[in-house]
Amino acid sequence: MPTAMRSKGFIAIALLPALLLFLIFVIIPVFWSAYYGFFSWKGFGEATFIGLDNYKEMFKDPIFWRALRNNLILVVSSIIGQVPIALVLAIVLFKNSFFSRFIRSAVFMPMVLSTVVVGLIWGYIYHPQFGIANHVLEMLGLESWTRAWLSDPKVNMLAISIPINWANVGPYLVIFIAALQNISPEIHDAAKIDGSSGWNKLKNITLPMIWSTVVVTIVLCISGSLKAFDHVIVMTGGGPAQSTELLATYMYNSTFSVYRYGYGSAVSTMIMIVSAILIAINYFATRRKSS
Repeated sequence: MPTAMRSKGFIAIALLPALLLFLIFVIIPVFWSAYYGFFSWKGFGEATFIGLDNYKEMFKDPIFWRALRNNLILVVSSIIGQVPIALVLAIVLFKNSFFSRFIRSAVFMPMVLSTVVVGLIWGYIYHPQFGIANHVLEMLGLESWTRAWLSDPKVNMLAISIPINWANVGPYLVIFIAALQNISPEIHDAAKIDGSSGWNKLKNITLPMIWSTVVVTIVLCISGSLKAFDHVIVMTGGGPAQSTELLATYMYNSTFSVYRYGYGSAVSTMIMIVSAILIAINYFATRRKSS
């Protein structure tokens, strides 16, 4: 047997346990959840087939559309806030100096913290009476800007997106640094000889070389934003008056609080559909960009 075939066989056997676990604990539950979306089920007892009634009820529920709108706001803010900041920091901190390593560790540190801890920290920062945010604004003479950040429907989604972006820049920073390190030094030397530097080098050399990585980080931003749950539950619980409700919190409140597991399964299926649509839009948009 040729060596290449033996190597492929060994790789397949080595990957088989992980693939089986992924199939059992991820793929099968996804289809199982989609299946129960067509039933009225309390999580125990007999499930009654109701067809598309769960989806019809969902589309008639204004809270669902509010949650979808908030999730789209979060997706846009994550793409705008996380990817560019991580890319700029990766370019600035690309050199392996002590200062660069220190800043990388500091930026990545929020990712190490529990999302519950992050939510509690920012909840205190936004507190209307003794929060740091309002205190700083008062020190700067901007008392008119102070407000109850998590209670005001005009700004609470923006307030929630800031800690989510703060906590998730670190992984993308690591990804971009790894992508920049994969660019051959000869390419940088050739660009220097040709007199390309600064913005021209970034636009014509660096970005095209790591564009596939940028696309992947956008996909991760989309999927991560649609799964956002912990920060909102800790800081606002989806309130006040469902003004910060997201699809994940809507699913949670519609499932475990009232024992409607069939309806919750339909909502989770809709989250996957929305995610697939947004990722497809990103794919076609970035494909046109790269071409």
